[in-house]
Amino acid sequence: MAPMALNGVAAKEAPAKGAYVTFLAGSGDYWKGVVGLAKGLRAVKSAYPLVVAVLPDVPEDHRRTLLDQGCIVREIVPVYPPESQTKFAMAYYVINYSKLRIWEFVEYERMVYLDADIQVFDNIDHLFNLEAGGFYAVKDCFCEKTWSHTQQYEIGYCQQCPDRVAWPEHDLGMPPPPLYFNAGMFVHEPSLDTAKALLDKLVVTDPTPFAEQDFLNMFFRDVYKPIPLVYNLVMAMLWRHPENVKLGKVKVVHYCAAGSKPWRFTGEEANMDREDIKMLVKKWWDIYNDDNLDYKGEVADKANDALRAALSKVGSVMYFPAPSAA
Repeated sequence: MAPMALNGVAAKEAPAKGAYVTFLAGSGDYWKGVVGLAKGLRAVKSAYPLVVAVLPDVPEDHRRTLLDQGCIVREIVPVYPPESQTKFAMAYYVINYSKLRIWEFVEYERMVYLDADIQVFDNIDHLFNLEAGGFYAVKDCFCEKTWSHTQQYEIGYCQQCPDRVAWPEHDLGMPPPPLYFNAGMFVHEPSLDTAKALLDKLVVTDPTPFAEQDFLNMFFRDVYKPIPLVYNLVMAMLWRHPENVKLGKVKVVHYCAAGSKPWRFTGEEANMDREDIKMLVKKWWDIYNDDNLDYKGEVADKANDALRAALSKVGSVMYFPAPSAA
């Protein structure tokens, strides 16, 4: 089979090892999103496992649930940014920056990261075939009020529709800002060298409102390659840029708008009464509630069998600790 391309991005043959990876922290309800994602990947017949990077505060029963759904659970060491700059929101930054640990999962040559509030509605295994050396993700939208701290929002400029409001390069005396991706989904290559470089850079980088997303955009700016929005449809695109969305072709939906998490959905928040939103929430629940998509263990490897047996025998949490690059 010839290498594929996405919007002109060349590709090579798939690496020998690959996995999807997501992240979980705390004792809240985000574990439901991970379960939904695991079942969604099975529904589209993905050939790759789902690794869940968990912080130490994820409860035992949540870990057991993920193991029972066929996930590979990896506990990671929290990442602490400079405390003097983050006391006002330390928990927020620890949770977000700890995601950088996934670069330490070097048993995989290529990983596709997916936030826990994402669902996959079509097979995307071909992303593992993308050319090595690039960082692949979908461009974000700057039209929501959450971006009110940015110059893009103030001007009304959005990279999703750059012709609607042109960047005032002459007036500002500066070119348009570099392309900026949403970090809820990306394709990356684990590497201890990259992991160390990320953590070293973090120590000398001032935290910003979008934490690891801003940081990753800065770090990978020179190697970032955009991929089509069908691989990460953020909800705001439905009402901000409907002309760019062909909903029937979307492969990955990111339930990131306020009120859109399916397991918390009430329909009362702004834009949540839209029929397309209700349809996407229903599609998520159809997968989550489908018992036929529960992990049956038919392809379970010996390591997972041993882990489940150990959990049943001793009744304590077991996990695969990630190596530290700090």
